[in-house]
Amino acid sequence: MASLQSRRGGKSWYIQFEDRNRARRTITLGKIPQRAAQQTLIHVEKLAAAQIAGTAPDPDTSRWLAAASEKLTAKLSRAGLIETRQNATLGAFIDAYDEGREADPKIKATTIAASRSTYKSLRSYFGESRPLRAISKGEAKAWRVSVSKGRAENTVRKWTAAAKKLFNAAIEHELIEVNPFVGLPSSTMEVRERDYFLSPEDASKVLATCPSIEWKLIFALARYGGLRCPSEVLSLRWGDVLWDHKRIIVNSPKTEHHDGHDSRVIPLWPELEQLLAEAFEAAPEGAEFVVSKTRDTAANLRTTMQKIVQRAGLRPWPKIFQNLRSTRATELADRFPDYVAAAWIGHSVKVARRSYWQITDDHFEEATGESAANALQKVLARDGKALPLGEAEPTIAAACDLLQLLSTCTVGDEGLEPPTSTV
Repeated sequence: MASLQSRRGGKSWYIQFEDRNRARRTITLGKIPQRAAQQTLIHVEKLAAAQIAGTAPDPDTSRWLAAASEKLTAKLSRAGLIETRQNATLGAFIDAYDEGREADPKIKATTIAASRSTYKSLRSYFGESRPLRAISKGEAKAWRVSVSKGRAENTVRKWTAAAKKLFNAAIEHELIEVNPFVGLPSSTMEVRERDYFLSPEDASKVLATCPSIEWKLIFALARYGGLRCPSEVLSLRWGDVLWDHKRIIVNSPKTEHHDGHDSRVIPLWPELEQLLAEAFEAAPEGAEFVVSKTRDTAANLRTTMQKIVQRAGLRPWPKIFQNLRSTRATELADRFPDYVAAAWIGHSVKVARRSYWQITDDHFEEATGESAANALQKVLARDGKALPLGEAEPTIAAACDLLQLLSTCTVGDEGLEPPTSTV
């Protein structure tokens, strides 16, 4: 048991307790309100009990300890109730954390680079020398409000997630007990208003405007192959094109750290086969990569592609390469089972529904009706008798005449079958 004692007529307080060696220890609190002194007594008793039992303090005491001043924690440390607290600063910890991530082969350079804007903002807002323990939940929330100005909500959520991950690492290093960013929204939201479906007609215009075979491949691999650009497009090797089997092996740097998701196999689509054959014929002897001139995965391909789109007479759409993948994902979902379409694009059905599959004008046209000609074409196609539109027109016209004739015929009470004798 610990006891609370006062000095100088109740103006100064101190706590006495027995440690695990049954030695009498004293913690001076100084001139503080009696209520604060009593609250400290409660937690000191819990810390002493946990020390004797060899267990961790209860969550309430851990939270109190995380918010305690450096002066008080130093006294608790000298009394043997807690280990000496390392007083790491924000700038020093970010440097050490970043260095550790760079040395980890499982973490990609692009992932590390994506977090650096967050770290720069944290350094600027809190200061390099700010102790990690001195950053409160209220200040973390104020930082989030400050970075929200002029930025998209999902960008702010990604920055918050990076800050949360940084401070979780500080907890793992036992530098802090509580993450001040833990309650802030950090999961990205579904934003579909920037979706864009690139029709085959407009895709043909863009393809015709591409200045070289490599730019045609960059565009076509994203639009018709559904490859991620630049990572999967620039990782494609000629050895991954299985000409005889009409398949392509797509290596995925983005998902390779997940078991079984380092690569996938997609069809060698007709839209890609001719372009790849042309590029293979033009490739130098011993060429390894399909796209060889642009090898930097951090290269800004988007700007050049936007210029190509403009030269094709189109207005550049948002998320230019992601919407090419989304367009292809939507087309495949219309033609194949969900699990097949998702596997060929390289994501789960759940992700496809949330972020890729789109509702197009064709869906609305199909839902609201179609011409008899289109309906008959579908019936003929289903029976394996589809005709080119020009050749099908006489057949369609004859069918329409027959439908018109049937609509004017009447059926007697006996129906279509002749009456049978009941004798």
